Amino acid sequence: MADPIKVLLVDDHQVVRRGLRTFLEVQDDIEVVGEAADGAEGVDRAQELRPDVILMDVKMPGMDGVDALRRLRELDNDARVLVVTSFTEQRTVVPALRAGAAGYVYKDVDPDALAGAIRSVHAGHILLQPEVAGALLSQEESNSGPGRAGSLTEREREVLGLIADGRSNREIARALVLSEKTVKTHVSNILMKLDLADRTQAALWAVRHGVAG
Repeated sequence: MADPIKVLLVDDHQVVRRGLRTFLEVQDDIEVVGEAADGAEGVDRAQELRPDVILMDVKMPGMDGVDALRRLRELDNDARVLVVTSFTEQRTVVPALRAGAAGYVYKDVDPDALAGAIRSVHAGHILLQPEVAGALLSQEESNSGPGRAGSLTEREREVLGLIADGRSNREIARALVLSEKTVKTHVSNILMKLDLADRTQAALWAVRHGVAG
């Protein structure tokens, strides 16, 4: 049997954390390994516990979820972050996705749907509601189009395809037998050539223009 998916809960409301834990403890393939009450503690716990998936609130005192996501990316933490929020506005959710979140669900999510979302992001998928995906794509398409794919080298196209598969830099490095530093350089070049802001935009671009593997 495969190892359970290790999950870290980051939310400033204890009752929310308790509810999430109750949802998840009945799942055979999911294990809650820790909790944190704000973004800073969440980053520290993520570095300590190395969870597979982090359930992260957006609005928290001190370091909020977006800043925590940025910090995790700076630290090259491989955890996939699923935002769990009560906010539905694009202006709240889109910055979290741009900061590296793999997707988001609402706090009133059905328990089975939450477990399914955790399994999905753990498998490398990006979970976007249609309206948010549309907003990201419209911004991306105003700056880049399919013709820009011709500016990518063959290796950059391979890296882009793996980004679209949800792979981290470390996983891409292993798959292509490269150093992580080289992969970071390729990712930077891809974003620059396609005039994109982040990996989420790159993944959407790749899917939209048929570059994904």
